Amino acid sequence: MMTIPNILTLSRIALIPLFVVLYYCQPTYTDTPIFTWINFSLTGVYAAISLTDYLDGYLARKLNMTSKLGAFLDPVADKLMVSTALVLLVDYYPSNTHWYISVCALIIISREILMSALREWMSTVGQRSTINVSFIGKVKTFVQIFAILFLLYQQPFFGLPSFEIGVFLLVVATLLTLYSGLIYLKEGIKTFKS
Repeated sequence: MMTIPNILTLSRIALIPLFVVLYYCQPTYTDTPIFTWINFSLTGVYAAISLTDYLDGYLARKLNMTSKLGAFLDPVADKLMVSTALVLLVDYYPSNTHWYISVCALIIISREILMSALREWMSTVGQRSTINVSFIGKVKTFVQIFAILFLLYQQPFFGLPSFEIGVFLLVVATLLTLYSGLIYLKEGIKTFKS
């Protein structure tokens, strides 16, 4: 059961506490060297977590190491990773001035909970395979990861404004979240009618 893909997935979950600790270690003053170092480390840890998200699936398929444990752990790790990052971003950017970040986070997390419940339902009626990840869902995940990375970084990225890029990508990810969620929901509703 402890295949390379499963170990990568578990390492992704194990890195989340380190990610949270680094987030809360950031000093209030953003123009200090310690902030730059901690912020770079924070962003790097999230990038590493995100990279394992791609690697575990790729290796599972490439090495023919797919398993029931991996199929269970992978979406759990994804949801923990994204939800943790979004909650911390809402904490960092106050809702009275950055309400749009809170709204996007609420939509994305709500969709993840709804999809988990829908997949559970589909499993109970023996139709889990009819609601697999779509291409739009994969694009949404990709955009979402980069949105969070830019919002975490908080510093100019090769002269480009990280915050504005992050907000734009987060809005795009939210729209893709709604669209892909409707596709999954449409497929799921068919089982209620049968």
